[in-house]
Amino acid sequence: MSTNPTDLKAQLAEQLKELHLPAMRAGFEELARQAQQESQSYEQYLLGLTERECQSRRDNRVERLLRDSRLPLEKGLQALDLKRLPPKVVQQVRALLDGTFADRCENVLAFGNPGSGKTHVLSAIGQELIRTGRRVYFRNCGLMVQDLLAAKRDLRLSRVFKNLSRYEVLILDDLGYVQQSREEMEVLFSLLAERYERGSVMLSSNLAFSGWEAIFKDAMMTAAAIDRLVHHCVILELNVPSYRAEQAKKGRQEPGPAE
Repeated sequence: MSTNPTDLKAQLAEQLKELHLPAMRAGFEELARQAQQESQSYEQYLLGLTERECQSRRDNRVERLLRDSRLPLEKGLQALDLKRLPPKVVQQVRALLDGTFADRCENVLAFGNPGSGKTHVLSAIGQELIRTGRRVYFRNCGLMVQDLLAAKRDLRLSRVFKNLSRYEVLILDDLGYVQQSREEMEVLFSLLAERYERGSVMLSSNLAFSGWEAIFKDAMMTAAAIDRLVHHCVILELNVPSYRAEQAKKGRQEPGPAE
């Protein structure tokens, strides 16, 4: 092997490329200069390189999981105004961020009026779970029902359930906003039954349990759905004014440009 420094660097870069170590390939020269300046050992230099590669892979995985999740990325934890939420809910949200509820296959149910922040709270938790390496999938409840109906018609419902089982946490947003047919509610019930004690469901609704019979069209199916969700669950009650209404009111109260 050539001892020419330029040739050595080129060969090393090529071999790191062949080994699929892009972060090490991009940083080995910079870290070598740093190691020389700080009189680091060979082991310290190698550790710095591998740490950079590992961190790069973790970051790339989080980016892939966020894209795959379909979460509304603008509704993250940094953008969530915790001061608007009841103190109990704030405590619950902070406790949920560690993700251990997903290890126990517990569910999270968020109730509140339209605009109270249910979607934002669940999305923020979901994003933080992904940053710890968990797989999360977000879907509007009505759209999920349509996906399941199409899969049922094509005789691939079990395949869809198997695909969804890859996600530790499934977020179903806005249950109850649109009245569904009995067939639609049956596929949703099948999904909840499939997830029971196998994976966590995070669900938001503007309807209290007492109004769910209007959704599921059947008292027994309603009771069974509620039973599966609440057996292991955390309930977030967002009894706060509509954020959108507050912003609209604030906008109307702001003085216009001087004439």
